[in-house]
Amino acid sequence: MLGFRFTNYTKSEETLFEKLFDIFKQLLVHTSGDFDEAISWLDQLDKEYELTTPEYGIPEFIQDLKDKGYIKEKIAGKGDIVITGKTEQAIREQALERIFGKLKKGVLGNHSTKFVGNGDEMTSDARPFQFGDSLDQISMLESLKNAQISGGIEDFTLSETDLEVKEKEHKSQTSTVLMIDISHSMILYGEDRITPAKNVAMALAELIRRKYPKDTLDILVFGNDAWQIELKDLPYLQVGPFHTNTVAGIELAMDLLKRRKNPNRQIFMITDGKPTCLKTKEGYFKDSNGLNPQILAKCLTLAQHCRKLRIPITTFMVARDPYLQEFVHDFTEANNGKAYYTSLEGLGGFIFEDFEKNKRRNVR
Repeated sequence: MLGFRFTNYTKSEETLFEKLFDIFKQLLVHTSGDFDEAISWLDQLDKEYELTTPEYGIPEFIQDLKDKGYIKEKIAGKGDIVITGKTEQAIREQALERIFGKLKKGVLGNHSTKFVGNGDEMTSDARPFQFGDSLDQISMLESLKNAQISGGIEDFTLSETDLEVKEKEHKSQTSTVLMIDISHSMILYGEDRITPAKNVAMALAELIRRKYPKDTLDILVFGNDAWQIELKDLPYLQVGPFHTNTVAGIELAMDLLKRRKNPNRQIFMITDGKPTCLKTKEGYFKDSNGLNPQILAKCLTLAQHCRKLRIPITTFMVARDPYLQEFVHDFTEANNGKAYYTSLEGLGGFIFEDFEKNKRRNVR
């Protein structure tokens, strides 16, 4: 009789398409979703590092992208190629794995709080049955034991007073707004800060979609002004010739959270510099020389207002200048929020850690 036979696990080799696709997705983020530029970069990398083979080259890779639904012609017959929603999804999944690592599937979209109430998970707390309790909360073992104690085995009856229920852990929903700085300094001095910021935003969105599908995530960008963007726009996001209007970003974030009508609200802000712009009745007031008192005062006032509304702001500062850290310290103190001074490499890990911590308590 042949039983089970165990052998060492052998990891399946990546296909050449999968290897090229992994690089291609990263290039798409760097090129803001420009297919032609990404393919041009891939071709240059191929010439330098011999990524392809004589049997499978860049033309075959492009054809596979078409066949698998990752790219399409913008207008049929015109030849202009654009990426599809399937590719955008693949880019978000790659960002999640690269920044946060592989996640195990968890409870669908609910976050634990310190409160009991209507929820999904039973706790060890027990209490007498009350009118309105659901039947699945009744602990039959404890209820039968109470009935036996009350009437004995000879005259066994189960009455309402014998019923005992287990409390359920209350689960909360959270509404999050992610603010991304797209001022010119995000690519200044030859350092690319916007690409990691986009990767973090895509990874965070994918994290919420997988682990907390009942939550909401709104994304906005801020330069001279602030405006909301869709999740599908993230790979195409570009830095502009903008100053940093932090006030406009926070005001829009507050407005978005107000529409959500959720008591659990928070703002994540990724920025690399000080606020340098303010919109007034006369137009844009800009000052890039140090911390302008007028702009600073408006920022701190908004931070305090968010604190009164119980909206914590977590700032992720990707610059190390002492006077910028002093501003973030004052801003965070005014809001009673959190601040992280981090390198671009550690940005995703910090966001993940704080997101998980905030998700495990009711924001009060």
